[in-house]
Amino acid sequence: MIRQLFSVVGAEERRLLRTVLALQIAGSVVQAVAFVLLVPSLRNLLGDDPDSAWPWVWALGAVCALQAVLYFLGAKKGFEAGASLSRDLHHRIGHHVSQLPLGWFGPRRTGELSALTTSTVMSIMRVPGYLIRPLVNGLLTPAVVVVLMYAFDWRMALAATLTVPVIVLVYRWSTGLTVKADDLRHRTMTEAAGRVIEYAEMQPVLRSFARSGRVVSRPLDAALSAQRDASRQVMVAGVPGLAAFTLVVQAAFTTILVYGTYLALGGSLAVPELMALLVLAARFVEPMTEAANLGSALRQARASLGRVQELLALPPLREPAEPAAAPRTSEIEFDRVSFAYDSRKVLSDVSFAVPERTMTALIGPSGSGKTTVTRLIARFWDVDSGTVRVGGTDVRDLTTEDLMSRISVVFQDVYLFEGTIEENIRVGRPDATDAEVRDAAVKARVDEIVHRLPDGWEAQVGEGGAALSGGERQRISIARAILKDAPVVLLDEATASLDPENEQAVQDALSALTADRTLLVIAHRLQTVMAADQILVLDDGGIAQRGTHAELIREPGRYADFWQERDRARGWRLAAPAAG
Repeated sequence: MIRQLFSVVGAEERRLLRTVLALQIAGSVVQAVAFVLLVPSLRNLLGDDPDSAWPWVWALGAVCALQAVLYFLGAKKGFEAGASLSRDLHHRIGHHVSQLPLGWFGPRRTGELSALTTSTVMSIMRVPGYLIRPLVNGLLTPAVVVVLMYAFDWRMALAATLTVPVIVLVYRWSTGLTVKADDLRHRTMTEAAGRVIEYAEMQPVLRSFARSGRVVSRPLDAALSAQRDASRQVMVAGVPGLAAFTLVVQAAFTTILVYGTYLALGGSLAVPELMALLVLAARFVEPMTEAANLGSALRQARASLGRVQELLALPPLREPAEPAAAPRTSEIEFDRVSFAYDSRKVLSDVSFAVPERTMTALIGPSGSGKTTVTRLIARFWDVDSGTVRVGGTDVRDLTTEDLMSRISVVFQDVYLFEGTIEENIRVGRPDATDAEVRDAAVKARVDEIVHRLPDGWEAQVGEGGAALSGGERQRISIARAILKDAPVVLLDEATASLDPENEQAVQDALSALTADRTLLVIAHRLQTVMAADQILVLDDGGIAQRGTHAELIREPGRYADFWQERDRARGWRLAAPAAG
């Protein structure tokens, strides 16, 4: 576990941990010496000349005082190291996560990251302050006690030594009993964390259907029940091991006691010395029992360290060793691109080009790869084969900063950070002036929202933008993209679910965003499709058709079918119920 801990922390934390370890090791050795000094102290006190015990008693007092100082310093440094460890792990996890491919952030990652940065880190930060001391004491103090016991009676020392392999074997067996149960408990805790977050986020939907009670919270109830059952399994699996370890430790002490009594009855060991050595034997088994009682916490800490190691071992998005120069143009090109999510093939040998300052519309059935195309351009993932180019340069040869500086992304799912409207717009370009932020807001018609709210530009949007409507969140998202002023715009046009006022406002904002830029749009509106310079119809992992609206509408195929369905749906009307 200590080796694991050193592998996931920085240089400063390693220095603190070394200090904690040194203090705890010194404290354990001094504690063992104090235990051993009990032997001559008691032997003389119970012998023929009690006054001869005073030098040993004074030595014992001095060693105990030194051990108290070391304990205080070790505890102080341990808590200091725990706090530093928590801060460092949060920074390291956050920094590493920010370098992972954006496609890694799937739906299940929220619960996983939430559990990792809370309970997992909390479990690890307890190691220096709470777990290192009993762990070191449980291993080192008995070892020193046995070694020094040889100085007084080699037979009793040998008896203690022979019990060690049995104790170690039983300890390993007992810890192995709960490994699977601990892993199951972690998985259920992660699932429960995700369900709690989901339940909180979906309160507006649940309440709108009067379903915020137990009926619709079944997934959450099931996750919490699974977590409870897994925790019960850990306890059930751990009890036999803990009982067996406690039994074997007590058996070891009993063995030493019986053997010492046998020697005393045989006359080869004085009774006062036997009593002193039995006190020492008790100190031999006590630290091991204390360490065993913390076995669950130790296993949890090891498992937590393993999960952090797994996360930090994930390969970050590869940055080029020698980055290419920033592209001077903004055309987009797919050259025989193939890509799969795990084993599910999404794109196969796809090639197309989006000329600079033109608009290309992507249409196709759900799952045809429209969103995947935009994500590969933004390098959420790297392609399995083929090449994606922006401005004639492979996106893998550009640094993430260079690539993303040339791309604005407006997707259907808009997320706003908790803060003010102005702060959320400024995310697009943090160094922008107030005038530039206001200008982008006006172009996206966010000023209308600002004027309507009592706090104006300082109005809080709520977590995820919950205080605003979907159309208002879209306008702020577009204002960010306008402020960024990137030459390439990737757009998931999402106006179908908006009311007429917001739809018009968002369309006006999109017009301001896409003017004189290279635009790739996942199109939903007929007007957008008709206005495109090029239409790509995706189906079955490839491009089924391509061309302009005028060209494709005359050809039988997917596009003509799509157009007919949309045109027919546009004429739908709600009929009044029949009288009577």
